[in-house]
Amino acid sequence: MAIVTCGSTPVTQWGICPQLLLRSYAPNRIVTSRYSLNNKMSFLAAPSSSLFSRDSLLMISFAGSSQASYRRRGARFTVRADSDYYSVLGVSRNASKSEIKSAYRKLARNYHPDVNKDPGAEQKFKEISNAYEVLSDDEKRSLYDNYGEAGLKGGMGMGDFSNPFDLFERLFDNMGGIGGMGGRASRNRAVDGQDEYYSLALNFKEAVFGVEKEIEITRLENCGTCNGSGAKPGTKPSKCSTCGGQGQVVSSARTPLGIFQQVTTCSSCGGTGEVSTPCSTCSGDGRVRRTKRISLKVPPGVDAGSRLRVRSEGNAGRRGGAPGDLFVIIDVIPDPVLKRDDTNILYTCKVSYIDAILGTTIKVPTVDGMVDLKIPAGTQPNTTLVMAKKGVPVLNKSNIRGDQLVRVQVEIPKRLSSEERKLIEELADLSKGKTAAGRR
Repeated sequence: MAIVTCGSTPVTQWGICPQLLLRSYAPNRIVTSRYSLNNKMSFLAAPSSSLFSRDSLLMISFAGSSQASYRRRGARFTVRADSDYYSVLGVSRNASKSEIKSAYRKLARNYHPDVNKDPGAEQKFKEISNAYEVLSDDEKRSLYDNYGEAGLKGGMGMGDFSNPFDLFERLFDNMGGIGGMGGRASRNRAVDGQDEYYSLALNFKEAVFGVEKEIEITRLENCGTCNGSGAKPGTKPSKCSTCGGQGQVVSSARTPLGIFQQVTTCSSCGGTGEVSTPCSTCSGDGRVRRTKRISLKVPPGVDAGSRLRVRSEGNAGRRGGAPGDLFVIIDVIPDPVLKRDDTNILYTCKVSYIDAILGTTIKVPTVDGMVDLKIPAGTQPNTTLVMAKKGVPVLNKSNIRGDQLVRVQVEIPKRLSSEERKLIEELADLSKGKTAAGRR
């Protein structure tokens, strides 16, 4: 252990781990005193505390005195740990777009909440989706490769979070707060609803041109009986007898660093300081699970793995919190003939060696229907012909389309009739005669 200086503030430092960053614009959540060092050290050594350990704690920053801490009431700590998006997807740093997309598809299917009911599947799915969103975009990937997550947010290094302190508050709220940290007011705050996910399968043409689909989702909605309060209508909350209305209980424990007191959330009232008769409809949760049909407009140009976001159609929040969003994950059923490469469509046709020599016109399937394609005279095997603007519309720019690339395979017969063989031999003799004449 060593004492180092961060600015003008001394800090205690162990090992390598998540970082506690000092922010200046959020309310102070730790009140220090002349005993603050012992109090914080005691808390971290508590047998019931699993948030930090000697190996995981990087630094704890303290103000110089109690008076100084109140003057710095605009300060606050937050926890930050960078993610390695390449490791999340299990690909190398020089992986191609197709490798990244393939890895994402495989992982997304395995961890999709509709398929995987493990408790950590939803979070893993979000990490996988975030990693793919960055690595599949050339500009974002370049920023990430050069500057890490800091580059994605203009060097601020805080990532793309709607509230950068939610993680920190959630961790400590589960433990009832530390001293002046948290408290009943913070636990009574509104909690936003979780996002909901839905898998939607499209056929090849629907993905190319877009489609309007009606889907049915199941989500948590506010209980109509108690209006989301969770309490039985007509009843009033009463003071919790376990914590005396404080929402917290204090317990003492002996550790190698001495005896300390730990504040934990009251299990009787859940930290609210009040108890009430639960609503019979929602069992006190304030929300019930219901089914809803939603009309969804899928834009042209989506591909397998695309995510559509429908705001406020996720699960309802608690205590007046905002509802989550609905994320629709697109899966595309492959076409038996046409293949897709980004905004281009690939097709392979076969022509006889006679048609390749003399030229011809053939019918080619496209997403727009059958279209005539001219095979020029003298077309060589594996020649690629371009059918302009017969590909996939660019996502969010449907007036711009890719091309259809047609690869020509020339069929050489393995068996010839005697008449065909005779004609080919005559053609060969004629060709030899022209070659000899040219040499003269």
